[in-house]
Amino acid sequence: MSLVLDPAAQDLLFREARTANTFTDEPVTDEQVQAIYDLVKYGPTAFNQSPLRVTLVRSPEARERLVKHMAEGNQPKTATAPLVAILSADNEFHEELPELFPHFPQAKDVFFSERPAREQAAGLNAALQAAYFIVGVRAAGLAAGPMTGFDFEGVQKEFLDGDHTPLIIVNIGKPGEDAWFPRSPRLEFDQVITTV
Repeated sequence: MSLVLDPAAQDLLFREARTANTFTDEPVTDEQVQAIYDLVKYGPTAFNQSPLRVTLVRSPEARERLVKHMAEGNQPKTATAPLVAILSADNEFHEELPELFPHFPQAKDVFFSERPAREQAAGLNAALQAAYFIVGVRAAGLAAGPMTGFDFEGVQKEFLDGDHTPLIIVNIGKPGEDAWFPRSPRLEFDQVITTV
């Protein structure tokens, strides 16, 4: 066998997992979110950057404020998901590098003293961390409904400060009835992999 990971875990994380469009009303607990984060924080990033920030939208008032910024087709599922998370990139992540990258604390100033370099690095590495987060949601036995169909500027003004850039919004919970669209095709190995 080429993969060490148990086939059931492979199915849970990848083959059987899909973007959920409906959810049951079973709550997602803070303990579940803590367990997800405590797993996915170990995913690799450049210079051990940790620019991902997660804003959990729990209160009805905050949910209402978020739904108005969602694309029309995403509004009902965001309104009814047990938990919604706004995933964003902290463009001031470099301030933590002396702690997170202690063998080269100067990286903060050598590579990230200019805002454009920080924004580029934050976007890439927070996107990696967002992908790990989605897989972590699946590892918790939950379904994720990641979406980019929303008013980015509106969400930033409503929920984030100027140093945070929204990346994706993720509905989280146990999948409900008719949660899945049919599985879409994927590219085959030979369409993607080139050996030189």
